[in-house]
Amino acid sequence: MAELLSDDAVSQALADLPGWDRDGDSIVRTAELPGFPAAISVVDEVAAAAEAANHHPDIDIRYNTLTFRLSTHSEGGLTAKDPDLAGRISAAIDRHS
Repeated sequence: MAELLSDDAVSQALADLPGWDRDGDSIVRTAELPGFPAAISVVDEVAAAAEAANHHPDIDIRYNTLTFRLSTHSEGGLTAKDPDLAGRISAAIDRHS
């Protein structure tokens, strides 16, 4: 079992994750990519990272706009898995922007 992060730990993690915001028991980022192919490339890269981590984000795809939502559902909130994967998602967005 992963340990839930305290509110302070979540705030500290978000300070290092530009573009990510807390929304209740989740962290969320929306990113606009140059086009649909770039957005899908990000989704493909995130899918591989999520599978490797066995931790999967909710992803909303709207043409070139992606919204990622992370929460450790099995623990009922945010754990270290969430900011870790958020960092990988941000790196994928940066590579394809």
